[in-house]
Amino acid sequence: MRFTKMHGLGNDYVYVDCVTGPTPTDPAAVAVRVSDRHFGIGSDGLILIGRSEVADARMRMFNADGSEGEMCGNGLRCVAKYVHDHGIARKPRLTIETGRGVLTVDLEVTNGKAERVRVNMGTPILKSADIPTTLPGDPPVDVAFSANGVTCRVTCVSMGNPHVVIYGQELASVPLEAVGPRIEHAPEFPRRVNVHFVEVHSESEVTMRTWERGSGITLACGTGACAVCVAGVLTGRTGRKLLAHLPGGDLELEWNEADNHVYMTGPATEVFTGEWTE
Repeated sequence: MRFTKMHGLGNDYVYVDCVTGPTPTDPAAVAVRVSDRHFGIGSDGLILIGRSEVADARMRMFNADGSEGEMCGNGLRCVAKYVHDHGIARKPRLTIETGRGVLTVDLEVTNGKAERVRVNMGTPILKSADIPTTLPGDPPVDVAFSANGVTCRVTCVSMGNPHVVIYGQELASVPLEAVGPRIEHAPEFPRRVNVHFVEVHSESEVTMRTWERGSGITLACGTGACAVCVAGVLTGRTGRKLLAHLPGGDLELEWNEADNHVYMTGPATEVFTGEWTE
């Protein structure tokens, strides 16, 4: 199996070109094996790039535990870079079919290579039943949460996949490896949830740390940063344009008031290619 290792701000995946090559017969099992950082390639998961009848390409993403996710913002930027740079569709504006639907991406191209990608992530999903969560409110905003030994106040948003945002200070002291999985698997989130702890610096700047559903602690989460942008507006903590500092780097976010869409801009990086011989 030919693969390409790519990352968006350190949120790394193994990418397989299913346009020019075969599709793995059991991608969930492959995702688990290739993601292992000691006995595999090492990644936060597996992303398949395939043909689409409604867009320039189709993206399917699998977490490190083999579960299939609806969306991955950092992964989407890398898919767009791959589709452009490898000649599947060499255009400055691309459409990518995802579990969230067809999304539009604009590429900043330097010397024939896409360096930065701006993604129209669509409208945030704010109805509790669609996030999904059983917490009260459409959406739940700063509501009390207590489960699995964790007590805090949370704001819930979906960007095609579910997110919970928790505001506080001293992010470095948050025991994310202990608290993250407890919240992820709480009964209030029937499809589990991505967990983000956020420190607000100003109305236009935050720092965040993430526990990703199915993958654990990651250096960045694109859909999560979008959810943080939305949550900041809903709670009155930040404005509609936001610079988010993640462990792997920075993302620029905007929840546009005119069309109600969330836009995310950040880099996409190709690291190496190889062959998985298992």
